[in-house]
Amino acid sequence: MANTTFTGPVRSENGFQTVTKNATTGAITVNTTVGTNVTVGGNLDAQGTANVIVIPTSDPGVAGAIWNNAGTLSVSAG
Repeated sequence: MANTTFTGPVRSENGFQTVTKNATTGAITVNTTVGTNVTVGGNLDAQGTANVIVIPTSDPGVAGAIWNNAGTLSVSAG
């Protein structure tokens, strides 16, 4: 498998897939891994399971948003 470096945007009409093949059964598993920082412009449709919870450590200033106030879960007044 080769590595390719691009200097401009990478575009695909049919998405991007990373696949792994089980050496014993030959079963293919489709995965996609994205780097540590991701910005989504528009809508994000996430399917499957996710165990991601990011709680800010300062009041976000958004009414009803939760935040970690020195170890105490707090709700922002806005």
